[in-house]
Amino acid sequence: MRPVSSLDGCAVESVHPDKVALVLAAAPDPDELATVTGVFRLLGDPTRARLLYALLEAGELCVCDLAASTSTAESTVSQSLRMLRASGVVTGRREGRNVYYRLSDGHVRMLLDVTREHVVHTAAPDDAPTRPRR
Repeated sequence: MRPVSSLDGCAVESVHPDKVALVLAAAPDPDELATVTGVFRLLGDPTRARLLYALLEAGELCVCDLAASTSTAESTVSQSLRMLRASGVVTGRREGRNVYYRLSDGHVRMLLDVTREHVVHTAAPDDAPTRPRR
């Protein structure tokens, strides 16, 4: 009887030095990697994600509009916006006593769009494996 091998490992260990060198040359440095993972952690919170998708849809909203459109307390919205603003994901524009928030740039818009498209594509019934007929 042959031993069971893992599907996640290499069946035949064979390192490809050219590919390894390519990956090492293109890998982000530790500071850049920490920033990237920080953005994903920031976007990984459902409340902050709802706020970002609201801004993606509306373009620009004040705290009370964000709270109403996401069914979130204004204090929670304010706290979330502080974090999003500090990380450069959103920016604000003061008009009188109100501050209107928007996504900081097209990269944030693209990240939200691509992520949502990936989720919708992954969940599509056409991609589900079909059962053979009996």
